[in-house]
Amino acid sequence: MADLAAEIQAAADQMVASGPETGLQIAVCRHGHVVADVVSGVADPRTGAGVRPGTLFYAASAAKGVASSLAHVLAERGDLGYDMQVADVWPEFGSRGKERITLRHVLMHTAGLPGLPAETTIEQLCDWDHMCTVLAAQEPWWEPGTRFGYHALTFGFLLGETMRRATGRTVTELLRQELTGPLGVQDEVCFAVPRPLLSRVARQPAHNDPPEPPGKGSPLDRATPPALWDAASLGNRADVLTSDIPSLGTMTARGVARMYSALLGHVDGVALVSRQRLAVMTAVAFTGMDEVMGFPTSWAFGYSPDRPGGVPSRRGSTFGMIGANGSAAYADVDSGLAIAVMRNGPTAEGLAAVTRIDRLIADKEEHR
Repeated sequence: MADLAAEIQAAADQMVASGPETGLQIAVCRHGHVVADVVSGVADPRTGAGVRPGTLFYAASAAKGVASSLAHVLAERGDLGYDMQVADVWPEFGSRGKERITLRHVLMHTAGLPGLPAETTIEQLCDWDHMCTVLAAQEPWWEPGTRFGYHALTFGFLLGETMRRATGRTVTELLRQELTGPLGVQDEVCFAVPRPLLSRVARQPAHNDPPEPPGKGSPLDRATPPALWDAASLGNRADVLTSDIPSLGTMTARGVARMYSALLGHVDGVALVSRQRLAVMTAVAFTGMDEVMGFPTSWAFGYSPDRPGGVPSRRGSTFGMIGANGSAAYADVDSGLAIAVMRNGPTAEGLAAVTRIDRLIADKEEHR
């Protein structure tokens, strides 16, 4: 893979030069060694500032993989149990059919709480206490544990408040103390971006076309307040970037790739989870219909189990998450690879960049 970095750089430069991408940041680690740390294009279309390795990218739901990883690290430490009932540490939550919801249900998106009130505003999304109060008052859409439905925005608050109540520390404190701090990437993988770092955040370009809203009355429409539908556009708001919203997040490619590499056990001096727990985390635990998104899906223990480029992989080997704006971070146990692609290009381009990079890497792996 000696020439992989050069091939990724060429691909990134071509995607930027031909128009689909504004700025790209790509990192690849193999067995703990950085084999590519590539940047291309513009971080801020208003000023022309270029992307750097330390540029922070709003990565939307790619942060869910970080939040799930934090929960697994805390479980490894004995601070959490997968079958603990959320209400045992969050008493206000234990009402209206939620009494038996467990941490496992939350991580598996089977808790039955995928939606927020239609009138929810962006300002309220940034208010941790408000969001947790709303969720504590809700009634599940289905009996917890019996169905799967992607919890696009509620996931982070459900998981984060459970961790906060169990440990007495906020999600950002836990992230820095238990996960990113030991890896030296505490300023590169964030839920809430520290205000002094806001100048490092790449800007989503003005031509970022909003997605089509969901069909009126559909489960996705019921789950997503109109003010929050365009999740990709939230990355230009300082209030969103600096708030703890663990369903969303901001990161560098090299920082989150290092986190996934550490989960694989390839970062010397940092033991995050045992091999046995890693196998539990990556095993495909659900295959069936997503009751919110309306299509069949598979799910590992808090992660998507699929390579974003459609590259075949052994089930239970790949784990990670993709964001609504096309950013992604994931790892593959069998190959020892940890890969992250961060972007601030038009939403309409979707997964084009990460798909191309993943296929390029897979092709190099095949011919090693």
